[in-house]
Amino acid sequence: MKILVTGAAGFIGFHLCRRLAERGDEIIGIDSINDYYDPALKYARLSELGILRTGADSRVISPSKTLPTFFFQRLLIEDAKGMARLFGEHLFSCVLHLAAQAGVRYSLENPRAYVASNVDGFLNILEGCRSIRARHLVFASSSSVYGLSKRIPFSEHVPADNPVSLYAATKRANEMMAHVYSHLYGIPSTGLRFFTVYGPWGRPDMAYFKFARSITEGIPIDLYNSGDLKRGFTYIDDVVSAVERVVDRPPAPNPYWTAEQPDLASSSAPFRIYNVGNNSAEPLGNLVTALERCLGKKANRRLLAMQPGDAFVTEADISDMARDFAWRPSTSLDEGVARFVEWYKSRADSQTK
Repeated sequence: MKILVTGAAGFIGFHLCRRLAERGDEIIGIDSINDYYDPALKYARLSELGILRTGADSRVISPSKTLPTFFFQRLLIEDAKGMARLFGEHLFSCVLHLAAQAGVRYSLENPRAYVASNVDGFLNILEGCRSIRARHLVFASSSSVYGLSKRIPFSEHVPADNPVSLYAATKRANEMMAHVYSHLYGIPSTGLRFFTVYGPWGRPDMAYFKFARSITEGIPIDLYNSGDLKRGFTYIDDVVSAVERVVDRPPAPNPYWTAEQPDLASSSAPFRIYNVGNNSAEPLGNLVTALERCLGKKANRRLLAMQPGDAFVTEADISDMARDFAWRPSTSLDEGVARFVEWYKSRADSQTK
């Protein structure tokens, strides 16, 4: 297939570009390479994909030096003209949309960045898919859409209409926008609600990455709600496996869907929502303990109050993914943390040489 991957220099996008290119798909990856976190990490990911140099010109597409079917273009999804030009030049079989302004707490200080990227940018993706009659749009949603819900584990079949952060609200908006385009224009669309993804090449603003740095440097770790938070930590390889399976199977309309008793995870249009996460939530303290063991150093834990926009528990009901794609996460937290720390140490060593 010819696949557009947005957010190609991001954490999940990088891993998926490599997997899809290695299996032979033609991939055009785009990314803005913004400075939400250190762009050096994004350039390092691109280097791993064989992209050795990128300029600011959004018209330039760079071929990979190591992956014959991977190409990269620096482009903002908010750039309506640039996105229209991209879709005008390429007939993509599938669009894998992973680009977004991420982070919950950052949205409290920079709300407009979320509307620009996650709403306006997503509209450009939808318009591009409409223009080429894309065979499948797969887009990243988030477990944060469940917000104030107390129904644990979180199921795609119950309402998710009480988000507690602007980031979560924009992700829920993406789901509804995609459904509209699926209903009006017949674009097969699959939204994936990711749950606390972690692993090598991850984002430095994520808790596990910040905890590793703090333990290494002897800086106190902030554990909110006195450390009494649980997360469905999901290792990156498990996420890549899930997305790869979804990409290959566009959804069909649900023949049993009715407006009188609507199924919130499907539609009379070719539209689906799936959870992609770990169905066994673990306390943040277990994550810290695993990091301590792998780093060989104790953490200085600082227990703080609950933060605005945080959820107490995120645990995924993955029965739909198991039924439709025979997918379940297979990487334990201890195993995943060990792999992350191995990468973290190797990167630290390479930066000090």
